[in-house]
Amino acid sequence: MFEKITQIFKITELRNKILFILGILIVFRIAANIPLPGVNIEQLRRLFEGNQFLGMLNVFSGGGLTNISIVMLGVGPYITASIIMQLLTMIVPRVEQLYKEEGEAGRQKFNMWTRWLTVPLAVIQTFSMVTLLRSQGVLSVTSTFEIFVIVVIATAGTVFLMWLGELITEKGIGNGVSLIIFAGIVSGLPSSMSKLFLTFDSTQVFIYIGLLAVTLITISGVVMVTEGQRNIPVSYAKRVRGDKTYGGSSSHLPLRVNQAGVIPIIFAMSIMLFPGMIATFLMKASSPIIANAATFVNTLFQNQVFYSSMYFILIVMFTYFYTAVVFDPVKIAENLQKQGGYIPGIRPGATTADFLYKIMNRITLTGSIFLGIIAVLPFIVQGLTNIQAIQIGGTSILIVVSVVIETIKQIEGQLVMRDYEGF
Repeated sequence: MFEKITQIFKITELRNKILFILGILIVFRIAANIPLPGVNIEQLRRLFEGNQFLGMLNVFSGGGLTNISIVMLGVGPYITASIIMQLLTMIVPRVEQLYKEEGEAGRQKFNMWTRWLTVPLAVIQTFSMVTLLRSQGVLSVTSTFEIFVIVVIATAGTVFLMWLGELITEKGIGNGVSLIIFAGIVSGLPSSMSKLFLTFDSTQVFIYIGLLAVTLITISGVVMVTEGQRNIPVSYAKRVRGDKTYGGSSSHLPLRVNQAGVIPIIFAMSIMLFPGMIATFLMKASSPIIANAATFVNTLFQNQVFYSSMYFILIVMFTYFYTAVVFDPVKIAENLQKQGGYIPGIRPGATTADFLYKIMNRITLTGSIFLGIIAVLPFIVQGLTNIQAIQIGGTSILIVVSVVIETIKQIEGQLVMRDYEGF
């Protein structure tokens, strides 16, 4: 490990990339600590203590909501826009063609549409959040102009973070949006741990040990699911061209257990936040019917059993959905056939595509269920022990561990690339 770290910092280009990304994350954390005007800190603290929804939203925003900063929405609207665009690839043939068949130019256009969609979503979410915070006495703004200024600032903050995320992604070391969320989660861990130590009760020492065990199990599970793969054997037929023979070798096609990575967790969290946000917004509506319905929805989403069940189901669904977007068995079968490759015992072409689709469905089922169980495990622990474990476990650990693994792999890829240049 120390040898690799030394090697990283010996390579000027790689060292500059890492330092650049660290600088971007420092800029993000500075922005996350610049509060909007008119914030009642004491009322904000009470609101966060009594609302699980806001705690999850803060994790999702990258920690920008803790003090109602200028980037209080984080990259949430951008992720929501990405979900909508990904769904459109399954529904609208033109969008699917743009994303899958038109190469790099099509991807750039697809990304541009996602950026433009982020802006109206950020405006809507900011206005809803400002209305909610005003109703709870957290924000003391009154005039329309003040609300307009806050909406503009928060929307600009989201666009700013979106730009920072893309700058990170361009460096080829980790996904920018994931790293921003990662930075927000990690920055909150010291305060969460200090709070846990300050409220330590020696009579519950076995509960704390159990909580530590669950955290370690969660980390191990995430690593296992992220690194797990099934190798499909592939053989290549011999081809004779002139006086030379090509092929005749054997290899394998790796199919990852969790092909979608950390994306299903972020997608599921994004969807789970919306009903609670809308319900909280409508709880003080003038119409008794709307207010009662909003109160019912808010109470329902505060219920641990219902919330955990829905969260689990959404993770499984989004794992399948995103795997279908990134894994195309038909194209893989066509590429194998063009290269003279085949899976032993399986006919090339459509039969190979059906075989890969069947295998992928099976391993994705295992991976998605395992991922869902790990995600809801801290909710179960919290229900049994009444200890706020969500801030140091569950979704936070899933995102942190997955992002760390992905980033390490990309750094190792950069090192290997330079090793080949040496040869």
